[in-house]
Formats: sequence, structure tokens, C-alpha cells
Amino acid sequence: MLKNIILMGPPGAGKGTLAKQLKVAHQLVHISTGDMFREAIKTGTPLGKLAQSFIARGDLVPDDVTIGIVKDRLSQDDCENGFLLDGFPRTLVQAEALDDLAKQIQRPIEIVVNLECDENELIRRITGRRVCKNCGTPYHIDTMKPKVEGICDVCGGPLIQRPDDNEEAFKVRLGHYLHDTKPLLDYYEAKGLLVNFSSEVGSEELFDEVSLFLKSK
Repeated sequence: MLKNIILMGPPGAGKGTLAKQLKVAHQLVHISTGDMFREAIKTGTPLGKLAQSFIARGDLVPDDVTIGIVKDRLSQDDCENGFLLDGFPRTLVQAEALDDLAKQIQRPIEIVVNLECDENELIRRITGRRVCKNCGTPYHIDTMKPKVEGICDVCGGPLIQRPDDNEEAFKVRLGHYLHDTKPLLDYYEAKGLLVNFSSEVGSEELFDEVSLFLKSK
């Protein structure tokens, strides 16, 4: 079975949902850059302190710092049985660095799962998202409705729409994805690692398709 995985796809394609499903089903470690930064900062590692200095100023964390944190995380024992990288790499520089560090720690990337989705469907998903203001439980006005409109099932808190969950903000994010991240698809396709899946089929069917593919190799 393939176990060292990169998840790719535009915002709203369903990477987070798929990652949670694969993590449970195949005992994989789900790693996102945001999680790595928070953990490194929380534990006070040198790289974490360096990352915090950029974040505190509102700057983007440079590639070399991000790559260093990824290397530290992937080197930990819990990644021995497989990992899901979500949100990294985002640039060709990061992808090339990931190749090098994966060789160093002898945990090579085995597959890049890319989720494809029509732009109109992405807009529907993003603009329909709601989240509990108190506990963060996610909802959707079409597919994950609460029992009482506007009220969280879990804690009774109010449901809100995040400021960036609108069509205008989404198109900005999609533009960044197309410019910075989509070229990585060509990079991994040339290496024979890229496999495309449509995420328009629904989360359960998508999980079944990806899971079956991983187990068949």
C-alpha cells in the first residue's frame, strides 16, 4: 500500500475531509503546514521561534524555515508508518527541497493525490460554508445543515460565515493557487507520481476511490 502521500487541489476541493478519512482508515499522520507551525512554536524549537518572529510581523514564513519545520516533523517516529502532507509543498522550490529531505530521512513521497473540481462547484462549497463562532464545528447551507437554522448542534452557539468565505475572496485564493501551486502538478506528473481524482462525486465515494487505489499498489 502507498503510504507517504501529498494531497493537492484548489481551495474547497475537499482535501481536509479526505485527509481525516484516510488518517483514520489507514493509520496515517495528517500533517498541515499550519499544524506544524503551531506545534513548533508551542514546543519552542529554534525553528518554531524563528517562524514566530515572521508571523508576529505579519510576514510569510520563508521557504527555508518552512522546509526545516517539515523536515523535523517528518523525521518523527509517528511518521514511520505513513503520512499525509496537506498544504506543503506550495512552490517548486519547496517541492525540490522536499525531494532532498525525503531521501535524507528515507521516507520518499510515493503518490501525489490531486483533487479536481469545477470552479462553480468550488464557489458553491466555499460560499455555503458556515462555522460555529464558539466551538468551530463546520456546517454547510446545502449539505451539512444544523438541526436548527443558525444554531450549532454541538454547543448551541451562533453559526457565522468567515470573512474570506465569499466569491470575491475565493477567486483571489484560487488565483494564488493557479499561479503558485498548479505548476507542481506538471512537476509530479513528470515524476510519475501524480494521480487525479474528481472530488465532485461526494466525500464518501471519493474516499472509497482513493482508498482502493492506495491499497492496490
